[in-house]
Order: sequence, then C-alpha cells, then structure tokens
Amino acid sequence: MSIITNKIKVLDECTPEFFFTQIAPLNEPVVLKNIAKQWDLVKAAQVSDESAVAYLKSFYNGRPVAASIAAPEINGRFGYTQDATQLNFEKRQVQINEALDQILAERSNPNPSSFYIGSTSLEGYLPQLRKGNNLDAYFELLNLEKGSLLESIWIGNHTIASCHYDAPYNIACCVAGKRRFTVFPPEQINNLYPGPLDPTPGGQAISMVDFANPDFEKYPRFRDAIAMGQTAELEPGDAIFIPSMWWHHVEALNTFNILINYWWRLSPGYMSTPMNVLKYALMSMRDRPEHEKRAWQAVFNYYIFGDSDFACEHLSEAARGLLGPMDELQARQIRAFLINSLNR
Repeated sequence: MSIITNKIKVLDECTPEFFFTQIAPLNEPVVLKNIAKQWDLVKAAQVSDESAVAYLKSFYNGRPVAASIAAPEINGRFGYTQDATQLNFEKRQVQINEALDQILAERSNPNPSSFYIGSTSLEGYLPQLRKGNNLDAYFELLNLEKGSLLESIWIGNHTIASCHYDAPYNIACCVAGKRRFTVFPPEQINNLYPGPLDPTPGGQAISMVDFANPDFEKYPRFRDAIAMGQTAELEPGDAIFIPSMWWHHVEALNTFNILINYWWRLSPGYMSTPMNVLKYALMSMRDRPEHEKRAWQAVFNYYIFGDSDFACEHLSEAARGLLGPMDELQARQIRAFLINSLNR
C-alpha cells in the first residue's frame, strides 16, 4: 500500500502524435494505459511466467550481464548498510537464462533473496527482442540523433528501486507483474533526503527514506514531500512517462517482474552531463564564504539559469563568443580548456 494518496493522471488510447504534442511538453508524469498491450512479451507473460521466460530465452545472445543480489533481510529495498558507507547488495556477472530460472525457482520461497537485472541494453543482450516489442511509432516522430535513445530491460523478483531521479526523459513499460510508481517534482529534493553521491546503487543519489516505514523523527520534511507526491499501479501493458529530473520510487510487486524502458535526451550529444558541473562546483564553490557563494549565484542566474538572450543582447554577434549559440566545435574547445585547467 502506498503512503501517497494523490494519483498520477491516466490516459487511455494515447496516440504518439497526441503524446508528443500535447502531453510531453507539459512536463508532468502520466500513465499511458495499454500502450504495450499488443507486445508479444506482454502476451506471453499473460499466459504464464514460464511462457515469458521461454520467450525471453529465445532472444538471449549469451553475453554475461550484471545482476544485483541481496539477502532476504533487505526486503527488496536496494540501498545502503546502516551507516550508509556501503551498499547493502553485491553485483555479480550472471547468464540471463540462469537468472530467469533462479527467479522462477524461488517464487514459492516465502523469504527469497532479492534479485534483479537492471538497465540492461536490449541491443547488447537481447537484440532481436524489440521486433515484436517496441515503441517505434512514438520515437519515429522525434527524429532523435543517433545514440540519444536507450532501450533497456529490467528483470527481477519483488524489488524496490528507491526514490531517485534521472536526467533523461523516460517511458517505462510494465511487461510482466505489476509495478507501483511514486513520483515527486524536482523541487522536492529538499524533502526527500538524498543519500551519498558516491557510492550509489545505480548511478544516482537515492532517497534515504524507507517509504514502507518512514521515520518522521529522522526525516521530518518527508511529510511535505508526501503532500506533493503522486502514485500509480501499473498492470502489464501499461506505461508511465516520467519527465526529466522527476524523482521516482519503483516497486516491483510480484515474484516475477519485467519492465522495458526508453530513456531519451533532447539536448545535443556534445553537451556533457550536468552532474559533471555539480561535482566540479562541489570542489570549487560549495565551501567558499557565504557572501562569495551569493555573488556566484547571481552570476550563474545571469549566464546559465536566466534568459540566454538577455545575457548577450547588448553585444554584437561577433563579440558574443561563449555567450552565443553553443555548437559542437565550441563544446570541444570548452572541454579542452577544462581538461587543461584540471590537469595543472
């Protein structure tokens, strides 16, 4: 049962054109009901778990893949040990076929180990699977540059991806089993108590709050996050759109679960991740005197977070330099400058 009562908006019969012209620009999460119901893998999973496993195995190319495995005591909640200095699970290279058999074998175990294969490239491990299981009709409309769309599969038993954010946009399709998504807008970061930046369970900081049993004495601001959260429970064939930087907590509710998701970015490939900027700022800016930080905040608002045209409207085009439109050549020059400066 979710601690959140606000429901994510649900759309039935959402066409690709309507989604990308009317829904995605709103930058709000939405459940896309039944958009994957005709997928062959969804149909196989509706027959039985064994049918879904046999279907998946027929596409596997045999490459070992990383799996996350933890003791039954974590109750599927992948995260940290008590002092938050280490992860509470281990990574292990496995064969997908063997992993699938293990998950099936443990379905009747009342206290199974927590196990999942996460964010695994379809192209790299199940290259032919997408022929009968894809959202091509959606992404053909975006005319994305090569490399800006990633199709991934997630396989496991009852597991929890603790609340986190991702920089790309995301459509996550529930394929087998049910999943509960709980989402929060980006500005709720103050109330979600993010954990360490390193190490992390999957590359991003996660909320330290146990959503199943929140400790409000330790995390009192989480009450404010609850008021702003939204939740939805997805059936096989349903999908959810999660906008860039929205926090999301994902619970796989069955003993066998599969999800296929699509991450995409709208920014050019030459733009590096803002996480690099954050880490550099931690080193060069965070511990400066408060009056200096306030001054730099004004500078960043002027050049970065404000209207980009405003910062250079009084300059001729020839004089704008870095303030002009960014392109690949200029990005390479900035990258070279940063590498040289950091190596001094």
